[in-house]
Amino acid sequence: MLPQLLLITVLGLTWTRVTGLPCTQMFPSPLPPSNVNIVKPSDVAVLSTIGLQLHGTFLSCSPELTAVVSRLRELMTQFNPALISPLSDERNPNAPRLVQHSTLVQQAKELSLSLQNSQVIDLDEDWKLVLLFAQVGQLCACEEQQPAIKAVVEEVDDALQLLHSELKRVIVSVALGVGEHDNFHSNDRTCQCTETNDEGEARLQRAMLSRALQDSLDELMIKRRWYGDRDDFTVLVQDTPFITGPTSASIGEPLSAPRAAQQADELMLQMWTNLLQPMSGQHKAEDNENIIALLCPAEDRPFLRTEGNSPSRPHIDVSPLVRPFTGTEMPCEDLSPSPSTPASVHELRPGDIKVVAALGDSLTAGNGIASGPNQILDVISQYRGLSWSIGGDENLTTVTTLPNILKMFNHNLTGYSLGMGKQQTPQAFLNQAVAGAKSSGIPSQVRALVARMKKDSRINFESDWKLITLFIGGNDICDHCTNSQLYSQENFIRNVRDSLDYLHKEVPRALVNLVEPLRITPLREMHSDSSLRCPTWLVNILCPCVILPKPDSKALQMVEDINRGYQRSLHGLVETSRYDTRSDFTVVVQPFFRDIIVPRLPDGRADRSFFSADCFHLSQKAQTLMTRSLWKNMLEPLGNKTTKQDFSSDTALECPTKASPYIRTYKNSNYTYAGPSPTPGPITNWGNDFSCVDIAPSDTEPTSVHKLRPADIKVVAALGDSSTAGTGAKAKNLFDLSKNYKGVSWSIGGDNSLETVTTLPNILKKFNPSLKGFSKGQGSKQQAFNFASPRAEASDIPKQVQALIKAMKENKEVNFEMDWKIVTIFVGGNDICNYCLEQNNLSPENYNQNLMLSLDLLYKEVPKLLVNVVEIWQVDMLKSVKRNTLGCSLLQRNSCPCVVNSAENSPELQVIRRINREYQAEIQHLVLGNRYDGKEDFAVVLQPFLHNSFIPYVGEGEVDSSFFSVDCFHISERAHAEMAIALWNNMLKPVGQKQTHNNFTYDRSKIHCPSKASPFIFTKINSLPSPPVTITTTAAPTFTTTTSHSPATDIPRSPCPPSMPEWVPVIVGIGGLLVGIVIAWLILSSCRCHKSKVEKPVELEGTLF
Repeated sequence: MLPQLLLITVLGLTWTRVTGLPCTQMFPSPLPPSNVNIVKPSDVAVLSTIGLQLHGTFLSCSPELTAVVSRLRELMTQFNPALISPLSDERNPNAPRLVQHSTLVQQAKELSLSLQNSQVIDLDEDWKLVLLFAQVGQLCACEEQQPAIKAVVEEVDDALQLLHSELKRVIVSVALGVGEHDNFHSNDRTCQCTETNDEGEARLQRAMLSRALQDSLDELMIKRRWYGDRDDFTVLVQDTPFITGPTSASIGEPLSAPRAAQQADELMLQMWTNLLQPMSGQHKAEDNENIIALLCPAEDRPFLRTEGNSPSRPHIDVSPLVRPFTGTEMPCEDLSPSPSTPASVHELRPGDIKVVAALGDSLTAGNGIASGPNQILDVISQYRGLSWSIGGDENLTTVTTLPNILKMFNHNLTGYSLGMGKQQTPQAFLNQAVAGAKSSGIPSQVRALVARMKKDSRINFESDWKLITLFIGGNDICDHCTNSQLYSQENFIRNVRDSLDYLHKEVPRALVNLVEPLRITPLREMHSDSSLRCPTWLVNILCPCVILPKPDSKALQMVEDINRGYQRSLHGLVETSRYDTRSDFTVVVQPFFRDIIVPRLPDGRADRSFFSADCFHLSQKAQTLMTRSLWKNMLEPLGNKTTKQDFSSDTALECPTKASPYIRTYKNSNYTYAGPSPTPGPITNWGNDFSCVDIAPSDTEPTSVHKLRPADIKVVAALGDSSTAGTGAKAKNLFDLSKNYKGVSWSIGGDNSLETVTTLPNILKKFNPSLKGFSKGQGSKQQAFNFASPRAEASDIPKQVQALIKAMKENKEVNFEMDWKIVTIFVGGNDICNYCLEQNNLSPENYNQNLMLSLDLLYKEVPKLLVNVVEIWQVDMLKSVKRNTLGCSLLQRNSCPCVVNSAENSPELQVIRRINREYQAEIQHLVLGNRYDGKEDFAVVLQPFLHNSFIPYVGEGEVDSSFFSVDCFHISERAHAEMAIALWNNMLKPVGQKQTHNNFTYDRSKIHCPSKASPFIFTKINSLPSPPVTITTTAAPTFTTTTSHSPATDIPRSPCPPSMPEWVPVIVGIGGLLVGIVIAWLILSSCRCHKSKVEKPVELEGTLF
């Protein structure tokens, strides 16, 4: 096993615990190496970068990559404390300064000049490591992608040629940067051809361009022989691109600070590993969410990787396949239609079908079906004429598709797609599938399909029999882990139901094939066998939730559960008989994809020939078998359909029989539907059930807020606006809107009990029945410590704080000094709603300042206090909340004019959305810093469950207005209950792992319980992992780690200012005098906190070694 360093990542900070000496290969070569193949990390004297900034601006992934390079520089400083880098401390006058230019060549020239003019760099003797970044954001995914890629590669080549001609002793590492939000735009040009409203299609384009550019850079290295015609210069390409940003673009927001720091650590680890020589039998350490294993240079291979000392695997193309036989023989003899056009869908023969249509995602759009094994960029191409359920290219003897089968029964069939192109093209016809589509996009596809059917002169809309195939769900599953609420089973089936409802309402004479989502986890096998040479990093972009989870993990089980849930929900929908209210329409579930058998080669490996070049989309070979399976399902009776797709089996084409000449439906299968599920009774209240068992307080009164159990809390309080005041929460009419129902307020109300009213105090009363401070009833008489006021803005919170402190001190039932208190602050909605009227007073900076003044006052005046700061929600959601009532049409506009009165997609609304995001960022910056970390009995915790707000829909385009009061602005008692649950559950999640979206679905059992392992309310400090205990044995040069569960509060906090990079090397070992001197030197050069205590480790921002 390899020696490893353990990096513990949490809260955006990286902590290191290392025992024994650090890496054994930390010392430079005895003499400066003269050959590029024997350069150690400690031999590198200069670290520079090219390409982080192009065309005068940062590309989408540049800020993240800058953080990665900064961490790498800090790490390499441990090998050579005298390392010189443009990213070094600004106070270092010896660090070369680079002026960023518009091209890689200009930046390379500037780098060369700066090194030549440097007074501290020995140009001829010092070894230099240059990181050159090519970024996908430079590309335009137009119809002619190759010239664009060629231009980028030529620019990289020119820059490398310049460095080669002007510098000595250089290793250049070329890396590809891929930003999650790369939209192929630059300052001076916009890629009109890639403009798409579909995020999934944009992601597919980005992924394919990334892979094509990576392959082209590899080919450049081979062509130039890695620029290795001298012993002192070489170039290598990092094996895997650096993918920055969230795994899904669905939220459209920047990463949270903790996640961004964790991602920077992970990318730095990726870069560092690729810089080192690879090691045979390399052991991949088991890591968890908080521990990353960082490899050390091996004793037998201690050098930086080059082609000379670590030849890459021979460039072996995937063997070009002899085009598999994709045609099918037609064995059926009776191909005739019914004697007369049938009036019932249950008497429909294949020959009676005159129109075919299809809806779905890239598997129906035909992405990459005919792409060659090495034509990764061609996967963007949509071969609609070859699509299994709707393609009509050639005929059945050469191309097996459902329309080509049906054309054997009816030569006048229409609707099928031909050739290539997107869904808007004429040749796509009734193939309205969209690459990257999720279930939420199906309703719009349905409307486009029906519109085309009605307009086309080839179709007799009223009398022609139509066969429509709907296949969707794979992309929902691929992104489920990024937003489990948005891609929930309920939302999936709602989208499908809305689509089928529209077809049922609008389309006469139709049979709908509803194909179950395929079981997707077998796809993982393609990416677990490296011999298949699949581009796994690319599929990580397309389907992260399926590929990234570890085997047997909870995350992987969630994928299986949602996959099965989607499949079951389709059956549940059809079993209601919802679509069998008339004789000319029905929906039939076709379940052949319920389980998958992976095709295999004779040696037992998965057969890649069934996949396109990306090992994600399916090839024509696979689509041929899918067609046959669908056809077989269509002829099988309900209750006895095939539920397994065996790609290893060459399924023959089935034929209708004389006894059963029809396409099977429930009626001609003599099948009885199970019927709809029992209708639940009316909801009489928004209470919740409570199942927690361990509700005891701490054995002794805690002195630290980081050891605070729910039962230790004796006082609750809340500050904010109408959402906390309970304005209109139970209003039945406009006259009730002026009432403040403080007793049901989510964070402070205490009416009745949890069984009928869900609030944070009612949950806490289960732990401590003597809880004080909650409000009851209406108005101010029983408001207790609820000091929220309906029209409050952030500027009003300091006054509310003062009133709260005064009330607490004067209340005889409260021991102000000794009682543990929890205060919840939620404000900002009114600021956003009125921003356009008072932009200066309501700026994000003033919002931050007012919150800071409030928290400062609490920090100074109130002992034993935990403060929940709830992040502001996305206020523009209000535009989608509508009812045809006077209250919603008039009062909503008056309550939130800057949002509701702004036109959709107008510049004014875009400004509001930007300011909304800046408010969120200001809260994060304030709370996640260390401003309030100086007292053991005080903590501020950010609760971000409204960061990505989401209102459930009850129909196509109609939000569930039951979460709002009669004015469509103030929230209802139902929403108060959901917010209380979300707040409570987030209080029980560690910082860095808190839920960032709401889950507004009715369920009386959603309240979580504290665990035995983590019985405390989480703060920043007790969210930190326990330090690992590392045991070194002499049997092998490895560190075996076991993690104890000592209290996180034992981890000391740094007295150093947060702006200064801080290091805490904890180094224990036995070594000679020279080793001791070097280690002391490392510590002195790394930590500039000269006034800190000797015994106290220092917290760091960045990566510790």
